[in-house]
Amino acid sequence: MNRPGSLYWCVLSLFLTVLTAGPAFVFNSAVAEVPDGPPKFSNPLTIDNAFFPFLPSAVKVFVGSDHGTKINAIDHYFNSTRTFRLNGKKVSCRILVEEAYENAELVERSFNYFAQADDGSVYYFGEVVDNYEDGVIANHEGSWLVGGATHSSDPPDIGNATRPALFMPANPELGDVFKPEDLYPIVDETAEIVGVDLDVRVPSGKYDGAIAVEESTRLDPATELKWYAPGVGVVKVKAKGEKLRLELSTLSQPEDD
Repeated sequence: MNRPGSLYWCVLSLFLTVLTAGPAFVFNSAVAEVPDGPPKFSNPLTIDNAFFPFLPSAVKVFVGSDHGTKINAIDHYFNSTRTFRLNGKKVSCRILVEEAYENAELVERSFNYFAQADDGSVYYFGEVVDNYEDGVIANHEGSWLVGGATHSSDPPDIGNATRPALFMPANPELGDVFKPEDLYPIVDETAEIVGVDLDVRVPSGKYDGAIAVEESTRLDPATELKWYAPGVGVVKVKAKGEKLRLELSTLSQPEDD
């Protein structure tokens, strides 16, 4: 992509159209503790988890800074899906494409795969990461998939996971601990719910009832804090020297003041 920054402004224009045309979203009312048994996937493409909903064709735009560098991020909720094999059965997954920009230059694009289990928890089936340098793909570090590479476009040295990772419980509670990524040393992440029923204000507005999730990893001593709002997912990210806040979303809108 010769001018990756132009995509950011295209998405801003698209926002106004999709915002008024997007369908209403209905939350899953399931209540569950952090599951410890194997998940069952009867209807995996219906992802209505309150704190990680998936609405096909939705877009989210973030703005922020990383140690003084201007950064942007765009989340694209694709209509297309991908099928994985788990315990001899096929599981269809939704595709979330995340893009990261530094000073309007694309530095990372990742294809992330999610499915919702019968109890309402969302599971992560992996990601294919394209890391960019000077406008071209430099490597695929951090890529992993359940079952490893199965498509011709998958990196040949991609991490091979035997099972999906729990990304978001159906009913996250204070003190819950789970692992959204669990394939050390390729990827490793531990998440802990450190706050509930929070009010969060970001450029897109004020969100009520949010949860705060602290993420840590054996790969790096630093930690990251993310705020998830009902009906929209992540709205704010904070780490040492870095901050990212939701600017626009075609998912649920914030509460009026």
